Amino acid sequence: MRFEPQMWIPPRDTGLVGPYAKNESLRGAALWDTGGRGPEDVAIDGDGRVVTGIEDGRILRFSPDGGRPEELGRTGGRPLGIEAHPDGDGYIVCDADRGLLHLLPGGDIVTLATEHQGLPFAITNNASVAADGTIYFSVSSHRWPLAAYVTDMLERTATGRLYRRDPNGDIEVLLDGMVFSNGVALSPDGDYVLVAETGSYRINRVWLSGARAGRADVFVDNLPGFPDNLSETNGHFWCAFPRPRDRMLDATMSRPWMRSAIERLPDAAKPKPSRHGFVACYDGEGNVVANLQDPSGRVAVTTGVRASGRLLYVGSLTEPHVAVVSLPSFSG
Repeated sequence: MRFEPQMWIPPRDTGLVGPYAKNESLRGAALWDTGGRGPEDVAIDGDGRVVTGIEDGRILRFSPDGGRPEELGRTGGRPLGIEAHPDGDGYIVCDADRGLLHLLPGGDIVTLATEHQGLPFAITNNASVAADGTIYFSVSSHRWPLAAYVTDMLERTATGRLYRRDPNGDIEVLLDGMVFSNGVALSPDGDYVLVAETGSYRINRVWLSGARAGRADVFVDNLPGFPDNLSETNGHFWCAFPRPRDRMLDATMSRPWMRSAIERLPDAAKPKPSRHGFVACYDGEGNVVANLQDPSGRVAVTTGVRASGRLLYVGSLTEPHVAVVSLPSFSG
């Protein structure tokens, strides 16, 4: 497929300052070994057990105290986002390769969606499930597969979408034209849904009810990192950032020819992301209320985050473990 970079002038990166000031709050996290690689997202079921999917397609579940995880099933692809079904009926899994899936309690997999109106999903990424079983989910790209996710963001052809799947199986587009749509989180009252737009450093909001129903706006803009998975707990929205922004990368966005040159480099010669763990939390107005980081890289490539009880669980696209750390005091 031909690489077709689009010009963009990003907002000025203000860096990790102010509410995003560097710290080491994640560095001392306990590390729960998955026995595999890449627990990209984390979910908490009704019994407080921690569920994640890893690179080889296995869905694993830890007891609330950690230990060795049990295998719940295999997707046959690359699971990313995972959500506990609201009625206890297994888990909703966004598999980058296989689409939107339902993992039943016995381990069987039911495919819920792989395309919309004849357009195949290239990267099914993250979801949030309403109490009535409605699923809001992101497809990051309809053009490039997960192995080429960097290519998708460098290109900026903006094929990312946010979808809604009703319990009867009907699917509709809620928001399109995003550069790598990613994390999804419903508001506590279900009046809006958030979706991270990784390639544009922002979190968008789509209103679902009230006078603004059907409209979209920006919830948080000009983020100092690449926003990934989202989750909601007690009216707070958690966002994981795999890495902070890169000013050299930003400099190429207004120069498509430079990105074409980068894309032609062999993988070994392409710039490597920094290993800087980073998660943040926002209130309902988009204000930062928590900021946990690990510049040392012990907790790194942080792609998923979930709060439960007095603990915060952090997933990673590349690492072999789920990181577990105490929540900051505000969340009580």
